Amino acid sequence: MRLKLAALFVAAPLLALAAPTFAQSHDTPAPPSHPVVTTVPPAKDADVQSIDGIIAAIYDVISGPPGQARDFNRMRSLFVPGARMMPVGGKSKDAIGIRLMTVNDYVASSGPLLLEKGFHEKELARKVEQFGNIAHVFSTYEATIEKDNVTLRGINTLQLMNDGKRWWIVSLMWQAETPELPLPAQYLPAAK
Repeated sequence: MRLKLAALFVAAPLLALAAPTFAQSHDTPAPPSHPVVTTVPPAKDADVQSIDGIIAAIYDVISGPPGQARDFNRMRSLFVPGARMMPVGGKSKDAIGIRLMTVNDYVASSGPLLLEKGFHEKELARKVEQFGNIAHVFSTYEATIEKDNVTLRGINTLQLMNDGKRWWIVSLMWQAETPELPLPAQYLPAAK
């Protein structure tokens, strides 16, 4: 099981199953693998009118059984043009890296795996800090890779912006829980 998790990059929220790129320089960003899209598909009002709505939408759009196509235009509609998705992880606590992706990079690398394996992710707890039109969300998740019978937990951290009409995801970074890095109590659901 542990080997299987390592092969899945230990950080499968939003299913970044492709291995992270650790060789990227901190000084020079890697060139985009495709042109930056300057327009986005129209969003559903319910998805973008509140922080609750946009968080629910991002979990919903990637979840589904094997063989169920995901609505990636809906996913694209949640993000500002040029937004980043960034899994953080590594093979050990001393070898941590980040993979910088656009939404289209994520769709290209993880979309086929979502379809093949089935993936379900749900929010367990949330902490929100907001000032005016910006918000930072720590969203604790539990994710299941259906065909592999693997369940993972971790934290998605999102930076959001409201342009006066709707909420946008500016960046989404995540890291999975490991035996060496358990989720802290403050990011877990409160005991009832």
